[in-house]
Amino acid sequence: MARLTHTVTVAPLDRGWFEEAAGTLVDLLDGSRTRADGSVLLADGRAVAGLRLLKGRHLRSGARYGEAPEPVKPGADGRVPAGSGTVGAADGLARPGTAGAGAAGGSSGPGASGGVPAPGPSATVGAVVLRAWRPAHSVEVESRVAEDGLALRLKVRLSEPRRPRALDLSLSGHRPAGGSLYRFSGRGAADLAAWWAAVDRLPSALPAARPPVTARAAHRLAKARLTVTPHPADDGSWRISVVLSVRGRWLLRPVGAVALFFARRPVERGFREAVEKTAAQWNTALAELTPRHGEALRAEIADALTETEPDKTVPGGPTDPWGPADTGGPEAR
Repeated sequence: MARLTHTVTVAPLDRGWFEEAAGTLVDLLDGSRTRADGSVLLADGRAVAGLRLLKGRHLRSGARYGEAPEPVKPGADGRVPAGSGTVGAADGLARPGTAGAGAAGGSSGPGASGGVPAPGPSATVGAVVLRAWRPAHSVEVESRVAEDGLALRLKVRLSEPRRPRALDLSLSGHRPAGGSLYRFSGRGAADLAAWWAAVDRLPSALPAARPPVTARAAHRLAKARLTVTPHPADDGSWRISVVLSVRGRWLLRPVGAVALFFARRPVERGFREAVEKTAAQWNTALAELTPRHGEALRAEIADALTETEPDKTVPGGPTDPWGPADTGGPEAR
C-alpha cells in the first residue's frame, strides 16, 4: 500500500460570506422560470447561459437539463460535418430526426428528416436530471455523460442548500463495449458543519479526529482513499492536510509494490505538486472574489449565471432542434 501525505497553507474562507453566497444562488434559481423553448430565465428575464430544459417541469423531480444546442453550420457542399450533434444521446433524450438519434453511427450529414446528425465517437453528450429540489432541506441532481465511449454517472446531494451542511457524491463509470477492467466507482462526502468546527478550534488544539472530507474509489485492480483535514494556523490561515492511500488488488498488489519501490520519489513529487497547485488556485480564486453582500452580491452571481461566451448563441433561437420542452407557458415552473 502507498500512503502519500502533504500539508499546505491556504487563505481562509469566511463562513458568513459563503453561506450568504450559497443562499443567494439558491434563491436566484428558485425564482427562475422557463420559456416554451426550454430556456431558463432568472426573475429579471435574463437567460441562464448554456442551460435548457429538455424534459419535464422546471424545478420538479425528474426534470432534465442540458446545454443549449448551438447552430450547426453546413460546409461548402451544404452538408453538416460529422460529430456536430448536441446533448441528449447519453440519456436516451434523443428524438427522431434530431441529434440524439443514431449516436452510435455518427452520420456525416443530415438525416432524411433534415435533423442534425449524432455526435461522433469522440463527442461529449449528456444531461442533468433533477432528483429533488427542496431548498429548505436538500437538492439532489444526477449527471449522465458519455464521452469517447465511456459512460459516466455522477450523483450529488447537498443538504440544507441555503446554509450548506453536507455534500455527498457518488461516481460510477463503465465502457459498454468493455469488460470489468473498464468499470470503476467512487464516493465522496464533505461534512461542512464538521469543517467549520475544525477551523474554529484554537491553533493549539489537536486536529479533528475525523477528516471532514473523505473520498473513496474502487476498481478491479486497485482501491484508493483520500482525506482532507483543516486546522487553523496562528495567523488566521488554514493548514490543510491531504492524505492519499492506494492499495492494489489481486495480481496488481505485488506488481504495484515493485513499481512503487522504483518510482516512489516521482510519485510523491507529483502528489505534492498537485496539492500545491490546487492550493494556489484556491488562493487565487479567493483573492479575485469581491466580498460583496446583499444586492451587490446578488447582482454579481446573476451576472455570472447569465454571462455568455463570445460567438455563443443564447438559448431560444430558431435553430433549436429540440423544440418546446415545457408546455406550461412563460411562467411555468
